[in-house]
Amino acid sequence: MISVNSRRRVLAAGLALLGGCAGLPYGDGSAASGNTGRRADEVLAPRARATPHAAPATTRNVSALREGIRLYDDGDFNGAIRRLGAVDVPGEAVGNRLIALKYTAFSYCVTSRPGPCRQAFDKALKLDPSFDLGPGEHSHPLWGPVFAKAKKAD
Repeated sequence: MISVNSRRRVLAAGLALLGGCAGLPYGDGSAASGNTGRRADEVLAPRARATPHAAPATTRNVSALREGIRLYDDGDFNGAIRRLGAVDVPGEAVGNRLIALKYTAFSYCVTSRPGPCRQAFDKALKLDPSFDLGPGEHSHPLWGPVFAKAKKAD
Protein backbone atom coordinates (compact mmCIF):
# COMPACT_ATOMS: atom_id res chain seq x y z
CA MET A 1 0.00 0.00 0.00
CA ILE A 2 1.38 3.41 -0.96
CA SER A 3 1.10 6.22 1.54
CA VAL A 4 -0.84 9.41 0.91
CA ASN A 5 2.43 11.37 0.88
CA SER A 6 3.84 9.08 -1.82
CA ARG A 7 0.71 9.61 -3.90
CA ARG A 8 1.06 13.36 -3.46
CA ARG A 9 4.68 13.22 -4.65
CA VAL A 10 3.63 11.24 -7.74
CA LEU A 11 0.86 13.77 -8.41
CA ALA A 12 3.23 16.72 -7.98
CA ALA A 13 5.72 15.14 -10.39
CA GLY A 14 2.98 14.52 -12.94
CA LEU A 15 1.71 18.08 -12.66
CA ALA A 16 5.23 19.42 -13.10
CA LEU A 17 5.56 17.36 -16.28
CA LEU A 18 2.23 18.64 -17.54
CA GLY A 19 3.15 22.23 -16.81
CA GLY A 20 0.04 22.88 -14.73
CA CYS A 21 -2.46 22.31 -17.58
CA ALA A 22 -4.26 25.56 -16.88
CA GLY A 23 -6.73 25.07 -19.70
CA LEU A 24 -8.47 21.91 -18.52
CA PRO A 25 -12.17 21.65 -19.31
CA TYR A 26 -15.05 21.49 -16.94
CA GLY A 27 -18.79 21.43 -17.28
CA ASP A 28 -19.50 25.07 -17.98
CA GLY A 29 -21.65 24.29 -21.00
CA SER A 30 -19.03 25.32 -23.54
CA ALA A 31 -17.48 22.91 -25.98
CA ALA A 32 -13.96 24.18 -25.34
CA SER A 33 -13.74 26.00 -22.09
CA GLY A 34 -10.43 27.71 -22.82
CA ASN A 35 -8.19 28.79 -19.98
CA THR A 36 -10.18 28.00 -16.87
CA GLY A 37 -7.33 28.32 -14.43
CA ARG A 38 -7.98 24.78 -13.18
CA ARG A 39 -5.10 22.39 -12.58
CA ALA A 40 -5.04 18.70 -13.46
CA ASP A 41 -5.42 17.77 -9.78
CA GLU A 42 -8.67 19.75 -9.65
CA VAL A 43 -10.13 17.94 -12.65
CA LEU A 44 -9.31 14.31 -11.94
CA ALA A 45 -11.06 12.25 -9.30
CA PRO A 46 -8.82 11.66 -6.26
CA ARG A 47 -8.01 8.04 -7.11
CA ALA A 48 -7.39 8.89 -10.75
CA ARG A 49 -4.72 11.44 -9.81
CA ALA A 50 -2.06 8.94 -8.88
CA THR A 51 -2.06 5.20 -8.89
CA PRO A 52 0.44 2.96 -7.11
CA HIS A 53 1.09 0.88 -10.24
CA ALA A 54 1.63 3.81 -12.59
CA ALA A 55 4.69 3.51 -14.80
CA PRO A 56 6.94 6.52 -15.25
CA ALA A 57 5.72 8.74 -18.07
CA THR A 58 7.85 9.08 -21.17
CA THR A 59 8.72 12.52 -22.47
CA ARG A 60 7.15 11.73 -25.85
CA ASN A 61 3.81 10.73 -24.32
CA VAL A 62 3.72 13.68 -21.93
CA SER A 63 4.29 15.93 -24.95
CA ALA A 64 1.46 14.14 -26.76
CA LEU A 65 -0.80 14.65 -23.73
CA ARG A 66 0.02 18.36 -23.55
CA GLU A 67 -0.47 18.79 -27.28
CA GLY A 68 -3.76 16.85 -27.22
CA ILE A 69 -5.10 19.05 -24.43
CA ARG A 70 -3.98 22.17 -26.33
CA LEU A 71 -5.75 20.94 -29.47
CA TYR A 72 -8.89 20.33 -27.39
CA ASP A 73 -8.68 23.82 -25.90
CA ASP A 74 -8.24 25.27 -29.39
CA GLY A 75 -11.38 23.48 -30.60
CA ASP A 76 -9.53 20.99 -32.85
CA PHE A 77 -11.36 17.98 -31.43
CA ASN A 78 -10.41 15.54 -34.21
CA GLY A 79 -6.77 16.57 -33.85
CA ALA A 80 -7.05 16.08 -30.09
CA ILE A 81 -8.48 12.58 -30.56
CA ARG A 82 -5.61 11.61 -32.87
CA ARG A 83 -2.91 13.08 -30.61
CA LEU A 84 -4.32 11.70 -27.35
CA GLY A 85 -4.34 8.21 -28.85
CA ALA A 86 -0.55 8.21 -28.49
CA VAL A 87 -0.96 8.46 -24.71
CA ASP A 88 -3.48 5.64 -24.30
CA VAL A 89 -0.97 2.81 -24.70
CA PRO A 90 0.05 -0.07 -22.42
CA GLY A 91 3.02 0.87 -20.26
CA GLU A 92 2.02 4.53 -20.04
CA ALA A 93 1.26 5.89 -16.58
CA VAL A 94 -2.36 5.12 -15.69
CA GLY A 95 -2.99 8.72 -14.62
CA ASN A 96 -1.85 9.99 -18.02
CA ARG A 97 -4.00 7.41 -19.79
CA LEU A 98 -7.03 8.47 -17.75
CA ILE A 99 -6.52 12.13 -18.62
CA ALA A 100 -6.11 11.23 -22.30
CA LEU A 101 -9.23 9.06 -22.28
CA LYS A 102 -11.28 11.77 -20.59
CA TYR A 103 -10.29 14.37 -23.18
CA THR A 104 -10.86 11.83 -25.94
CA ALA A 105 -14.36 11.16 -24.62
CA PHE A 106 -15.08 14.89 -24.34
CA SER A 107 -13.86 15.39 -27.92
CA TYR A 108 -16.08 12.63 -29.26
CA CYS A 109 -19.09 13.98 -27.36
CA VAL A 110 -18.70 17.56 -28.59
CA THR A 111 -18.44 16.29 -32.18
CA SER A 112 -21.73 14.38 -31.87
CA ARG A 113 -20.22 10.89 -31.60
CA PRO A 114 -21.74 9.46 -28.41
CA GLY A 115 -20.75 5.84 -29.22
CA PRO A 116 -16.97 6.45 -29.23
CA CYS A 117 -17.45 8.88 -26.32
CA ARG A 118 -19.00 6.07 -24.28
CA GLN A 119 -16.24 3.67 -25.35
CA ALA A 120 -13.56 6.07 -24.08
CA PHE A 121 -15.36 6.41 -20.73
CA ASP A 122 -15.78 2.61 -20.54
CA LYS A 123 -12.05 2.16 -21.15
CA ALA A 124 -11.19 4.71 -18.43
CA LEU A 125 -13.49 2.94 -15.96
CA LYS A 126 -11.91 -0.40 -16.84
CA LEU A 127 -8.45 1.06 -16.12
CA ASP A 128 -9.64 2.54 -12.83
CA PRO A 129 -13.15 1.69 -11.59
CA SER A 130 -13.03 4.70 -9.25
CA PHE A 131 -12.44 7.11 -12.16
CA ASP A 132 -14.85 10.02 -11.95
CA LEU A 133 -15.44 13.43 -13.45
CA GLY A 134 -15.17 16.68 -11.56
CA PRO A 135 -18.34 18.16 -10.03
CA GLY A 136 -18.91 20.64 -12.86
CA GLU A 137 -18.18 18.04 -15.52
CA HIS A 138 -21.02 15.77 -14.42
CA SER A 139 -23.58 18.37 -15.39
CA HIS A 140 -22.25 18.99 -18.89
CA PRO A 141 -25.14 18.42 -21.34
CA LEU A 142 -23.07 16.46 -23.87
CA TRP A 143 -20.81 14.13 -21.91
CA GLY A 144 -22.53 14.14 -18.49
CA PRO A 145 -25.34 11.73 -19.50
CA VAL A 146 -22.93 9.50 -21.45
CA PHE A 147 -20.60 9.23 -18.47
CA ALA A 148 -23.50 8.54 -16.09
CA LYS A 149 -24.58 5.57 -18.25
CA ALA A 150 -21.02 4.26 -18.43
CA LYS A 151 -20.58 4.59 -14.67
CA LYS A 152 -23.92 2.89 -13.98
CA ALA A 153 -23.01 -0.04 -16.27
CA ASP A 154 -19.63 -0.43 -14.57
